[in-house]
Amino acid sequence: MKPLRFLFLEPFYGGSHKDFADGLAAHSRHAVDLVTLPDRFWKWRMRGAALYLAARIGQPDGYDGLIVSSLMSLADLKALWQERCPPALVYFHENQLGYPLGPGESLDYQYGFTNITTALAAERILFNSLTHRENFLAALPDFIRMMPDCRPNWVCSAIAQKSGVAHPGCHFPARGDLSRQDRRQPPLVVWNHRWEHDKNPEAFFQALAAMRARGLAFSVVLLGERYAKAPPVFKGARDILGEHLLYDNYADSRRDYYRWLAAGAIVISTALQENFGIAVIEAMRHGCLPLLPNRLSYPEILPAAFHQDFLYSGQDDLEEKLAALLADFRRHEDKAKSLAGFMGRYAWPEVIDAWDRELEALSGVKH
Repeated sequence: MKPLRFLFLEPFYGGSHKDFADGLAAHSRHAVDLVTLPDRFWKWRMRGAALYLAARIGQPDGYDGLIVSSLMSLADLKALWQERCPPALVYFHENQLGYPLGPGESLDYQYGFTNITTALAAERILFNSLTHRENFLAALPDFIRMMPDCRPNWVCSAIAQKSGVAHPGCHFPARGDLSRQDRRQPPLVVWNHRWEHDKNPEAFFQALAAMRARGLAFSVVLLGERYAKAPPVFKGARDILGEHLLYDNYADSRRDYYRWLAAGAIVISTALQENFGIAVIEAMRHGCLPLLPNRLSYPEILPAAFHQDFLYSGQDDLEEKLAALLADFRRHEDKAKSLAGFMGRYAWPEVIDAWDRELEALSGVKH
């Protein structure tokens, strides 16, 4: 087949959005042209990125399809480009119907409606996990019912009929042992999530403070992307963790980041919102054992045989399971190796064929 050509518009080129866009462009057998905007002012991106990019690109000629993320107002873009717009696929990394509000924020319904009109304007909708798709579709009826009258209830089935699931790829080898055999002692606990409120860092630090009070041996690395308005608890990390805090800095190169993961023993998530979980998958692929809430996307990405040991329900359960792991980490080394191998299925070389089939179907190519 002759390679097809796709235009990928990403108005928030950072974090998981950047990770995905770069991976798809690098691994697809088709040509994917990236046009991006910096990852800041997400609310303004949803409002105005379509208007800016429509004028910047001008004529979207010669493309077999268009890819956008859910922070784009695809309906606005199509209104401006009209018949010149190629068939469009929207990828939902997150949605504004279920995103937890930050401190001091109030719900602005317009962002949820932008997600809805973007989905309706797309020829194909993909979510990054089955959990995410189900949660979005389940939230739609209640969201529509907030309207006082003239409710467009038809949108729920219209969106469901053209939506599917495609996991993003991860930037690691699908096979081979990526962990360090000389793993650090005492066990190294990894935080590799964004420094934002939806990752619920307060619960993480509370659990580690409890481990310190019990006198358990461990060390901690604080990784993850940092923002100007980080949750206040991070400012007190040194006071909470004391001598247990080994490293506190953003690993801005993939090599350094993976080096810390390979040295790690346990990765913890306390997230309030997680639709896939790249950070946790990366850590498990490098040999870390997970401790994850028994909700969100985690039961989906973690094999069922590991749920009992590594999913927790509530703060007390997190602390008890963490204490047990720290006290006898070596007992679980076989499980760590098994999980590391299983996570190889999320590597880009393993998922790219499914993505290319989606792109070909979007363009009208039949298999």
